[in-house]
Amino acid sequence: MTDQLRDGYDVVVVGGGAAGLSGALMLARARRSVVVIDAGAPRNAPAEGVHALLARDGMPPAELLERGRAEVRRYGGHVVTGQVVGADRGGEGFTVALAGGGSVRARRLLVTTGLVDELPDVPGLRDRWGRDVVHCPYCHGWEVRDRAIGVLASGPLSVHQALLFRQWSADVTFFSHTMPAPDGEQAEQLAARGIAVVRGEVASLEISDDRLTGVRLADGTLVGREVLAVAPRAAVRAGFLEGLGLRPTAHPAGAGEHVPADPTGRTAVPGVWVAGNVTDPSAANGCAAAAGAAAAAQINADLVAEEIREAAAARRSLSPAGSV
Repeated sequence: MTDQLRDGYDVVVVGGGAAGLSGALMLARARRSVVVIDAGAPRNAPAEGVHALLARDGMPPAELLERGRAEVRRYGGHVVTGQVVGADRGGEGFTVALAGGGSVRARRLLVTTGLVDELPDVPGLRDRWGRDVVHCPYCHGWEVRDRAIGVLASGPLSVHQALLFRQWSADVTFFSHTMPAPDGEQAEQLAARGIAVVRGEVASLEISDDRLTGVRLADGTLVGREVLAVAPRAAVRAGFLEGLGLRPTAHPAGAGEHVPADPTGRTAVPGVWVAGNVTDPSAANGCAAAAGAAAAAQINADLVAEEIREAAAARRSLSPAGSV
């Protein structure tokens, strides 16, 4: 189901994942006109279920989003399928351009477009993504507990990732791949937790009966593993914001890129807020949903303040000089 897009809204939410729908729900309940424009490419689509989300643990991602859309519509919000390709200031707000030539006006923008996980170039990795190739121990750790887990080094957070996965399994192996093998304090930490380090580039994954069974090194060595954890690079979906002078920057934790914002989601561009993975690559569904709701409350407060100023100015203009 797709709603009919109107010409203008109080708020246009770009992105229809947990953050965007939660924000839209908050705004619709605040009696704001709001539309969610969703391109239909959720980050967690390959996963079987959403985990660690209170009262919805294990629910398929598609079902969670469908329920969210229904809740937004219940309060008069709109949800449409579309691709946002640009945003510019227009009059007292913004003009959001859509693929295919359409556009819509908004007083405020909430951007929740998420990110794309850029994986290392290892044959077979992408095909197993979200199944037995995973990234977040809090999202997948329980499901892979007590299994033989490998961690593929792909960035500065990989050692930390291996140390975290050790909480869920005593059988964890760290593959240095194309990065230098850990040394110093990191090597000591891995050894102290019984995490073996395998040097050498990973060439491919071994699959048997549609299950990961091992990791093949470039020299032919096969290391048996049932699960492989990878820390992907975060590439945010925010190119359409360039017209507003808002560009992604390197994430301070080294996880890729993000759109910077203050703790409320407010960006450096007045009238534009962000929430979810577009600004916090590590945010799981619950965190993203909470951030979307919090940003929406700030947006509503900002609109209320603007409306008060306008009403006060209008009242003064109608009052005789010097009257109260």
